[in-house]
Amino acid sequence: MAKKQAIQVKVNGRDREALVEPRMLLVHFIRGIPGLTGTHVGCDTSHCGACTVVVDGKTVKSCTMFAVQVDGCELLTVEGLMRNGKLHPLQEGFKEEHGLQCGFCTPGMLMSSYALLRMNPNPSEEEIRWGISGNLCRCTGYQNIVKAVQYAANKTAQGGEDALPNIA
Repeated sequence: MAKKQAIQVKVNGRDREALVEPRMLLVHFIRGIPGLTGTHVGCDTSHCGACTVVVDGKTVKSCTMFAVQVDGCELLTVEGLMRNGKLHPLQEGFKEEHGLQCGFCTPGMLMSSYALLRMNPNPSEEEIRWGISGNLCRCTGYQNIVKAVQYAANKTAQGGEDALPNIA
C-alpha cells in the first residue's frame, strides 16, 4: 500500500488539508473528501467532460489528474459558483434558457463556460461552441446551452455585481 501524502488545497475559497494516496484521482478527492458531488464521474477517460473543474484558473478534467497534483492550488467546483445563496449568472442562464435536460453534463458545461467567460466576457456563438467542445451532452443538441452562456455573458455585461468573481 502506498504511503499517503498530505495536501493543502483551497476548494471553493475554503482551505482544505487531507491525506491522500498518490494514486487518488482528483475527481474522487472532490467527491469523497469535501463531499462535493456536483462534479460527476463520467467516462473516466477525459472524453465526456462531466468532471471538469477549474484549477488555478484553468479547466481540467478531474478524472485525468491526481489529487496530489493540486497541492497548493486553488480549485473551483460547480458548488463554488453560487454566492450568498444566489445563483451564478451561468446557473441562472441554464435555468432560464433550458440549457439542461438530464443534467449529467451540466456541472462540466458550467465550469467550462465559466472559464470561457473569464477569458472572453463577450464570446461569439462560435467561441462558445469551441469553449464547450470538450464536454459531451447527449440530450440537448447544445443550442440551449449556447443560449445559456449568452444569457450569462449579457447579464454580466449589464454590470452591477461582480458576476464572475476572480477565483483562481
